[in-house]
Amino acid sequence: MAPRLSSPTFKTIWAKPLPISLVKITIAKHGKLDIMYHNAGILDHSFGSILDAKKSDLDRVLGVNLGGAFLGAKHAARVMVPERKGSILFTGSACTAIAGISTHSYAASKYGILGLAKNLAAELGQYGLRVNCVSPYAVMTGIGKSHVSEDEIAKVEVSLSEMGNLKGQILKADSVAQAALYLASDEANYVSGLNLVVDGGFSVVNPTIMKAFNLLK
Repeated sequence: MAPRLSSPTFKTIWAKPLPISLVKITIAKHGKLDIMYHNAGILDHSFGSILDAKKSDLDRVLGVNLGGAFLGAKHAARVMVPERKGSILFTGSACTAIAGISTHSYAASKYGILGLAKNLAAELGQYGLRVNCVSPYAVMTGIGKSHVSEDEIAKVEVSLSEMGNLKGQILKADSVAQAALYLASDEANYVSGLNLVVDGGFSVVNPTIMKAFNLLK
């Protein structure tokens, strides 16, 4: 178990004292740390060219998304290694499985998280620790819901579903949470180093060929 992060905390997750404090609070309250799930993240823009990218945006996105994940894992591992048990989990993105669906800063941060997860899985396996990523397709979360009405959210979700590969389904935050719960649970006791892409098959399909095939039917 670990304490829940509030929204303002997302903006300062990269700060060194925060991961240490979260781990200390958890140990004080529960006596141990079973799971560290780093789910905090920010976007820079919806889309954009590398020609217009700003270093300040890159620094901010990397600091929160990758820096926070790095420090969270570091301090979780410090208390998990002596126990020789634990699960460290990160939220990645489907952009680690298919290109062109995010900004370059965001993609760099999520690829960094995936690389971190694999490296940690290699190092920490000897201590019985598992490390994994859950990488969702586009889903409306707190990052994307700011100043958006419920009707607009529903329309965006339908549009995203229509663009996706798996028809008749809308990806919700709960679906991603269920995937994360599996990876963190004892049911995945021998799963480590995995990037579980929750995208309904979007990243393994060539949409151009599929559209052409459907036109020939």
